[in-house]
Amino acid sequence: MARTVGFILFEGAEELDFVGPWEVFTMVNAVAPGSVECYIASENGGTITCAKGMRVLADYSFADAPRADIVLVPGGLATRTEQDNPAIQKVIRRLDATSELTTSVCTGALVLERVGLLAGKRATTHWLAIDDMKSRPGVEVLTDTRFVDEGRIITSSGVSAGIDMALHVVGRLWGPKVAMATQRAMEYYPDPPKWE
Repeated sequence: MARTVGFILFEGAEELDFVGPWEVFTMVNAVAPGSVECYIASENGGTITCAKGMRVLADYSFADAPRADIVLVPGGLATRTEQDNPAIQKVIRRLDATSELTTSVCTGALVLERVGLLAGKRATTHWLAIDDMKSRPGVEVLTDTRFVDEGRIITSSGVSAGIDMALHVVGRLWGPKVAMATQRAMEYYPDPPKWE
């Protein structure tokens, strides 16, 4: 039976924060057909305009978003206001109650913290938001790490780190062979460029 991944989007979400993990999770189907179904939910459904101008059509509103095995909250500058949005808080609490994993990319961790999911846990976020996270009581903030796995809650640092976190999730839930085959199918072999 397929696992469902629910992407919780909002106006101004950072594109690669969710598109990278979307690519990872949907690529699992090329390796293990029928393993993953993904959906996007936004507050009112309809079209979301992301941080760099990409427009995305949501499958559901927050009110009718179905159960998800994996919940993913991206980041972006808009999380500074979204973290206090009662609608996003409500949908994350509802979906987290029955999910296997609830995850964040970049400053999506600020939203998870505001919902109360990081209390007593280690977490990470984009380096520009580390001081903000450190100012919040009850969270042990880790720096210089791509992601932090705290069991049911996994946070990742900024933007491209969501790809690494998603591959880690694939390894946890579908096994290392599926994760490695997914990585190969994506031709994702990060190697820093050689600067002159």
